[in-house]
Amino acid sequence: MAEIFYWDAVRRAHDEEMANDPLVFAMGEDIGLPGGTYKATQGLFDKYGEERVMDTPISENSYTGIGVGASMIGARPIVEIMSVNFALLATDQIINAAAKIRYMSGGQVGCPVVVRSPGGVAHQLGAQHSGRLEKLFAGTSGLRVVTPAFPVDAYGMLKTAVRCDDPVVILEHEAIYNLKGEVPDEEYFAPLEGARVVREGTDVTLIGYLMSTHWNLAAADKLAEQGISAEVIDLRSLKPIDADTLRTSLAKTHKAVICTEDEAPVGMSAEIMAVLNEQCFFELDAPPVRVTAEDVPIPYNHTLEKAALPDADKIATATQKLLGH
Repeated sequence: MAEIFYWDAVRRAHDEEMANDPLVFAMGEDIGLPGGTYKATQGLFDKYGEERVMDTPISENSYTGIGVGASMIGARPIVEIMSVNFALLATDQIINAAAKIRYMSGGQVGCPVVVRSPGGVAHQLGAQHSGRLEKLFAGTSGLRVVTPAFPVDAYGMLKTAVRCDDPVVILEHEAIYNLKGEVPDEEYFAPLEGARVVREGTDVTLIGYLMSTHWNLAAADKLAEQGISAEVIDLRSLKPIDADTLRTSLAKTHKAVICTEDEAPVGMSAEIMAVLNEQCFFELDAPPVRVTAEDVPIPYNHTLEKAALPDADKIATATQKLLGH
């Protein structure tokens, strides 16, 4: 099993799916000759040509609409939106078209389009380039929304998404493209549903996705030094959320800390909290706790930027308070 970068896992999935099916093509800004801002299509322009690895104008709504339309007549497009902040310009195509076409056509027309986009807070990119829009897509009926936090899921979920008949939004994170991890040497398809226990524990369940999974893992290390055993769950999918895995963990730990990179009001933590209360209530010994971003546009100043976000220390402190330490 090879250890590869996150971006290379995404690139490999593109390569394999394009080799497998001539109807698979990729489009987006700077994904052709430049190979993508994060190298996720590096080398594919030379291998598959400009008709299957298309550089597009800076017009997100237009080229996303081309991808949606192409998927309606049988193609399998992978649309890369360079930053999820720019996806706001394409929401009419993603939310008002891709998510609804099957339902409005009475099931006669599908829309198997994949939209990939990195988001999250990287490093001093400012409020307009630090969007965390998962609540927007996860709150839209008709979409699948997945958040691969590790290279193995970045590879396997993209491959599964390309062959899925539903429109799939894959939210990546700008800060983890250089994360390394093991990916099977043989072809691998990761499910688009289901959370994963990435660290077992017995005292508390730490719940997150994307970057917050990594913060939770770091917090678990800190808590272990104090004799607290934390179980860490990577949700992987935000639509649907896997309540069964959460319930199984809480049946063991009976306490939950939810960490998300977005803001608390109407954010993903609110939806996760609702799932815990509605479907896991009788496993809880205490109300779940949220650790989220501050309810402000992300500041450019690095000190303020860090202060606005959750981190391992904040998660560990919240967990200690929950456990009465």
